[in-house]
Amino acid sequence: MNIAERDLRLEMLNSLLTTPHRKLEQVKEIHDLIIELDPIFYGHLAIWYQRNGDVRDHKEVFVSYLLTSSLTEHRDAGFMMLQEFPPYQVARVVDFMKQTLGKLPRSAKTAVTRYLKVREKNPTQFDRAVLRAKNAMKHLYASLHIKPSERANAILFHEQPPEGSPLAALKLLAKAETAADQARMIVEYDIPYTVAVGAVKQITPTVLVALINSMTPQEVINNLKSLKTKGAMDHPEVKQLIDSKLEEAKKSNRVSAFKAKVAADVVELDSETVARLEQVTNEQVKKRGTITRATALLVDKSGSMQRAIEAGKQVAALISGITEAELFVYAFDTIPYTVTATGKELTDWEKAFQNINAGGGTSIGTALEMMRRKKQIVDQIILVTDEGENTAPYFTEVYKTYSREFAVMPNVVIVRVDSNYDWLERQLKQEHLPVETFTFAGDYYSLPNLVPLLTRPSRLELLMEIMEMPLPVRKDK
Repeated sequence: MNIAERDLRLEMLNSLLTTPHRKLEQVKEIHDLIIELDPIFYGHLAIWYQRNGDVRDHKEVFVSYLLTSSLTEHRDAGFMMLQEFPPYQVARVVDFMKQTLGKLPRSAKTAVTRYLKVREKNPTQFDRAVLRAKNAMKHLYASLHIKPSERANAILFHEQPPEGSPLAALKLLAKAETAADQARMIVEYDIPYTVAVGAVKQITPTVLVALINSMTPQEVINNLKSLKTKGAMDHPEVKQLIDSKLEEAKKSNRVSAFKAKVAADVVELDSETVARLEQVTNEQVKKRGTITRATALLVDKSGSMQRAIEAGKQVAALISGITEAELFVYAFDTIPYTVTATGKELTDWEKAFQNINAGGGTSIGTALEMMRRKKQIVDQIILVTDEGENTAPYFTEVYKTYSREFAVMPNVVIVRVDSNYDWLERQLKQEHLPVETFTFAGDYYSLPNLVPLLTRPSRLELLMEIMEMPLPVRKDK
């Protein structure tokens, strides 16, 4: 592997881990490049991300590229991966292939056809798919000219669902006279929340209990804002049921740490519920691994760096819960400030940072110099900064002294905040020092993606882990 290829692989990883939600156009060029220069690595990376990644947009792009690849192994892997998606994602994959990649090969149509026919053979699975994504299902049949079964055709294109099916029950739900009847139908036919709220004329506590009982923990998190609007938080019994779902979310393997974090930020909730959501995030992050290396988190508090302080709090809360080794946290302008929290929750770090305000010049090296004097030895350093260093001691020089004195070479992860300036990164690379950059543009949704970069002893180990992921093989050929 030459240096350019190695850097390209790491660039692809960094792009996957730092690209904001719904900004896939920013990485299309890298997808094109990596699949051309190293298609073998690309295939394994796609599988690794399907199993370990969280941003569904990336998963869709990977499957799209695999299905349109010239390699049989890729197309087979894409075929199998597509079968795992819900209908709306399959529809997005089809549209991405047709509109962005400009092609939809026969093998891709075969994959979608298999997807639909498998569901047609299982009426329960088909009805559930239509309940949750009717337009997506219709789009797949119509846009690819796939002939539906007689039952599917009646349901999707003639609005004639079979009597006794959940789809027929949905029509009756709107006509139900009492809340008890509505609740019974919701439970009996497992009608999803997002569908039922559009059919029910009045959402009562009885109906809310029925709806929440049938929701997964992830669905509860996704719909917290709507539930609050419907008055769910105002009724003790309903609120208790929501709390129990959030407790389940801590242990579930099908809950995104991102979603819990976003819900806590965007919905005005009581402090107890916010704390529960933070606990969900912490527990889900723990499942990604533990940090076993001594770590330093250095947060820039110089002029205009309030965003860096806010990001620093989030990163501190994120990693303190999964760090088994020592963790040293400093804020800095031209002098260092030790930051110590009494616990590991975000609220603890909010308190720890409460008197840290942006202002002053910037010496990124000053905090590391303090660590050198205190003999605080670490294996990795996280820098939350815009890289604008204008005052000695300079980080690169202090780093070299620190490295010689303690015979260590800590890996540096720069969380670049509100900046396209790469001065520090270039300085470190010129000295052949280990550095990775995570670009943060205010999208807190992406911060848990730092964890894979911090839990592996090296980037090489992460690359090796990816290469060990086996590609799924079609067994039906």
